[in-house]
Amino acid sequence: MAKNRQPIAKRCKALGISPAVMGYSKKTTIRNPGNGMRRKQSEYATQLKEKQKLKFIYGVLEHQFASYFDMAERQTGMTGENLLRLLERRLDNVVFRLGFASTRRDARQLVNHGHFTVNGKKVNIPSYLVKPGDVIAVREASRSSVKFSKLTGADAPLVTTPEWMERNKEALEGKILRMPERSDIEFEVEEHLIVELYSK
Repeated sequence: MAKNRQPIAKRCKALGISPAVMGYSKKTTIRNPGNGMRRKQSEYATQLKEKQKLKFIYGVLEHQFASYFDMAERQTGMTGENLLRLLERRLDNVVFRLGFASTRRDARQLVNHGHFTVNGKKVNIPSYLVKPGDVIAVREASRSSVKFSKLTGADAPLVTTPEWMERNKEALEGKILRMPERSDIEFEVEEHLIVELYSK
């Protein structure tokens, strides 16, 4: 299976993303300090950068991203917003947003290893798309592990859950309340540029 092995801090800087969006609070890079003397980007380069930003944040590769765009284009409504909703609904992203993993990469690995259920059934596909009413939970067999036991109790890390889902900390589960909306996206992205890129 193909993996994205790009250095986090370096890539975040190149794409103008805060490492916090990726789940990293202390990553920095000393490359190109000050970020000075940059040439003005062409229209194509600006559009491509927005696509690369989404691919990097959600950890999807080119072929899969193109498939998501095709799905978004077939849906009613604005293609760019549909694309963001699809990416937000990925199970690995949901696990990360619920605070069950420190990063999306970590969440992807945990899902691959079968640590989560959706509506009581084990799902080990990171790209699985959740829908309203779905209940995502840590498997009973995984709850006693150090990884998950530290998520409950008084010393558990504080998690800010998006409005489109709710989290039950003690039960180690979360519920999808509604479809994510454009306002639920926690980082800056100009999705219309991606639509323009694909429409050429």
